[in-house]
Amino acid sequence: MVRLAKKYFHEAEYNQMRAMILESGKRLDGRTTTQVRPIDTAVDYLPASHGSAVFTRGETQSLTTLTLGGKMDEQLIDGATFKGTEKFLLHYNFPPFSTGEAKPLRGTSRREIGHGNLALRALKPVLPEDNPYTIRIVSDILESNGSSSMATVCAGTLALMDSGVQIKAPVSGIAMGLVADEGKFAVLSDILGDEDHLGDMDFKITGTSKGITACQMDIKVDGLPYEVLIEALEQAKAGRMHILGKITETMAAPRTTLKPQTPRIEAFNVPNEMIGAIIGPGGKIIQGLQKETKTTITIEELATGEGRVQILSTNGDDMNEAIRLIRLIAFPPQVEDGATYEGKVKSVKDFGCFVEILTGTDGLIHISEFSWEKVAKMEDVVKEGDVLTFKVMGRDPKTKKWKLSRKVLLPKPERPADAPQA
Repeated sequence: MVRLAKKYFHEAEYNQMRAMILESGKRLDGRTTTQVRPIDTAVDYLPASHGSAVFTRGETQSLTTLTLGGKMDEQLIDGATFKGTEKFLLHYNFPPFSTGEAKPLRGTSRREIGHGNLALRALKPVLPEDNPYTIRIVSDILESNGSSSMATVCAGTLALMDSGVQIKAPVSGIAMGLVADEGKFAVLSDILGDEDHLGDMDFKITGTSKGITACQMDIKVDGLPYEVLIEALEQAKAGRMHILGKITETMAAPRTTLKPQTPRIEAFNVPNEMIGAIIGPGGKIIQGLQKETKTTITIEELATGEGRVQILSTNGDDMNEAIRLIRLIAFPPQVEDGATYEGKVKSVKDFGCFVEILTGTDGLIHISEFSWEKVAKMEDVVKEGDVLTFKVMGRDPKTKKWKLSRKVLLPKPERPADAPQA
């Protein structure tokens, strides 16, 4: 009995809604076929994030946050036809409470994947080509009654501009519906959930003021007449421009600077043969640099044969120090024979100590060249980390290592008058 009641109620609702639209041009919520629901927008809604926005249209609302990361945050893709990385990610979350339902949260559905992919395709064309960041947008749908994916596009545009990403143009999106019966038809702008369910089309269109960036169509009729498609596109353009006007009223252009909490990125090219020197054996050098400067450093080989170094840091001084140290390795100054340097002791051996002349270049101070006084054990006079002043005395012909002397820079002790002559 309940099943039959539901069936007849749905049939009555279906027929009545469609007849009302086709005969009077009035929709379930009283709007005309071309009218867009009231829009409310806000940016910097979550001040601690790198970018955030809220976009509300009628009973549909998206809270969108944006995070900027570096090379290590890129998504790894290992597909059947493509293997590589992606630096623009968009996650769309549609929790049950957004439609007033109470049920457990389960894994990501095909619907969420599809809607997120549509929003990603809509926004990706306006990203700057020289963008060094990995961008992650997360849209949480707090309330939904039709076209939450288009709300994600609009909120994503605002979040991108709020973060300081220099997008080429703002993007808006709208969902178009259709009711067609016996030669009559009506194209609906900004459809409700019931109009999607009881109507004949769900045509989502996104774009800038200059053109379309993405679209997706679901239809329940056998084909779409050309005049219907043209009207839908023209009506969608008017709706998109109206929504775009509301977006630009809130924020007309991206911020000129990144927010203080956003990490900064610097990148530069290095010679291909210096990539190994920067990484070091087993990654020892690059890991040490990251620990010392509190930065994240990545390096990759380009198709041009050069290496591309990217440094991510939240502190300007740390960033500058990392750049200085890497440039010293990649573009090392030449050690001058006979010149005097100051360097840190890297290791202490029985026969002497190895000292850093320049970044990445060591030399040996032999135990006999440490001081004029006889040294019994190196451990008694020097330890790892000590800073010594020394002179370069040439290269060892066998090991090709630089020979260093601390002794020659120290005053030579005078021989006692009664000392036997040599």
